[in-house]
Amino acid sequence: MSLQDKYEAVIGLEVHAQLATNSKLFCGDSTAFGAAPNTHISPITMGHPGTLPKTNKKAVEYAIRMGLACHCEIEKDNYFARKNYFYPDLPKGYQISQHTTPICKGGYISIKTGSGERRVQLNRIHLEEDAGKSIHDLDDHFTCIDLNRAGTPLIEIVTEPDLFSAEEAWQYVTEIRRLVRWIGVCDGNMEEGSLRCDANISIRLRGEKKLGTKVEVKNLNSIRNVRKAIEFEIARMTELVEAGDKVQQQTRSFDASTDTTFAIRDKEEANDYRYFPDPDLAPFHLTDAFIEEMRSAVPALPDQLVARFQSDYGLSEYDAQQLCDEKATADYFCDLIRHTQQYKAAVNWISGPIRQYLNESGGSFETFSLPASVLAALINLVDSGRIGFSAASAKLFPALIVTPGNPEALAEKMNLLQVSDGAELESWVSEALAAMPDKVTEYRKGKKGLIGLFVGEVKKRSKGKADPRIVTQLLEEKLNA
Repeated sequence: MSLQDKYEAVIGLEVHAQLATNSKLFCGDSTAFGAAPNTHISPITMGHPGTLPKTNKKAVEYAIRMGLACHCEIEKDNYFARKNYFYPDLPKGYQISQHTTPICKGGYISIKTGSGERRVQLNRIHLEEDAGKSIHDLDDHFTCIDLNRAGTPLIEIVTEPDLFSAEEAWQYVTEIRRLVRWIGVCDGNMEEGSLRCDANISIRLRGEKKLGTKVEVKNLNSIRNVRKAIEFEIARMTELVEAGDKVQQQTRSFDASTDTTFAIRDKEEANDYRYFPDPDLAPFHLTDAFIEEMRSAVPALPDQLVARFQSDYGLSEYDAQQLCDEKATADYFCDLIRHTQQYKAAVNWISGPIRQYLNESGGSFETFSLPASVLAALINLVDSGRIGFSAASAKLFPALIVTPGNPEALAEKMNLLQVSDGAELESWVSEALAAMPDKVTEYRKGKKGLIGLFVGEVKKRSKGKADPRIVTQLLEEKLNA
């Protein structure tokens, strides 16, 4: 029996998502990224005596929106608690969080695995404020503290121990990032710290019910690092157990340069954070009407659109999934098919020429400027045979991006419209065949694959203006006569 068959990994993830509010959770300080250190702070952020926090309503709305998207039960009676611990970049000496009443309970996230789709069960989603940032590499002798991030609103999305491989964890965090971006509650930029992940990992003999000793790997800031850290920890713990040693309960960190983890501190027993209700923040009650208002703000989710695109427009699952990787892409497709019924062609344009243009220009569908109605007119022009796809994608499409307008008028101005006039096409076909008598003989002896060579010759003589469908018909008529 292989070690992979002998042991089973059990993983729980805690994902912190920075909410896309303009101001902090309990004051009006800006949450904008990239400002000079310690410029987005105030007496409230600093926790000065006599200051009073006030809850950011938009942060509460975003937390509910995420909970609804994750099929959670929304807690109607909420309050914030103080979580007391000393940390250099926690200026108040405590963090305001939720403890016994998380705003969202239960729920699940669907992921696709090698054995099919399954639901990863959530324990909770709760609101809390972020701490500041300790910077250790700016000074040889001192740690620098930037408190701009302190007080930024977060949701912490906590799974049950319901993931069983690094691949599943990778799939889960990928789906979380897509979901928070899709519903507009977080930008998901892990490189800026907007989305961070802590992984709790243990192993046990396959078939065992009792969980093994867990190790927590903190502050994983990319989806790649989530996978690599978990892979390393599973291998490390398996090696320890096989050698007869015990896994120590530890908090560890990940070194991306070596794809290894290292111990930060041993954790013999749970911390006592001395939670108690924050006396400066009033409890808040969510009405059914308010929750339903938030439900109406949640857009159709990716899985719903994938199913709709397949049933309503006959798309393959692959095409539908590609369209739903990002909401802006799906939105553009929905706008596009309001103007054309060429659904497959619409997908091909989005995944082909448009995606190539965006990759080369460093853009995205959120900034793509060509109106969907103009692209639809271009797709319909190609479908009518008035212009070939090659000329449309390589010449007309770039021109329309610079100067959006009527595709047919611009194609005529650029001399790109295909010629379907019988006499002119007959002339080009006759010239092409006369120029290659040996190939004509070979074709008539059975080398039917040469038809492409003749079409290419006609295309060259017409400078790309000959309609290839009609040219092929004329060639076959002449060659088979």
